[in-house]
Amino acid sequence: MALKRSFQSLDTFSMSSMTDVIFLLLIFFMVTSTLIFPAAIDVNLPQSSEQTSKKPLTEVYVDSLSQFFIVMDRTDSVPGNSLPRAVSREELISALTLIQQQDSTRGIALYADEKVEYGKIVEILDMAARRNMKMVLATKALQEPPLDSDSGK
Repeated sequence: MALKRSFQSLDTFSMSSMTDVIFLLLIFFMVTSTLIFPAAIDVNLPQSSEQTSKKPLTEVYVDSLSQFFIVMDRTDSVPGNSLPRAVSREELISALTLIQQQDSTRGIALYADEKVEYGKIVEILDMAARRNMKMVLATKALQEPPLDSDSGK
């Protein structure tokens, strides 16, 4: 006695459930990528036409209230070392001294809000200069072309 199947199997594969999963993953990664901030401190950088291509490992932040923050090593895999932490002026001096003792050639980026007094910025640059360290003042890219000094504008 021969038994016959009452249904036929399809030779095609349905991709509809696979595309649903792919779209859900895409939406998930798009939403989570907007939650990642390069720094937790809101610093409004001044504009400049020159930009550096090399990113320093150590970062010093000065917010609009002239508070100091430091990131010792942005690439460090130890949790918490790559997050900005608030420091006093004396702690900043000791941190710069420690960095200079560990690696005197390490570059340091200074992210100062454009509302910070010029004297505070020079004070931090002087702290690094006294320790023979390289410090770069970070800026954001210029949005409009610079004024031409020859045209008298």
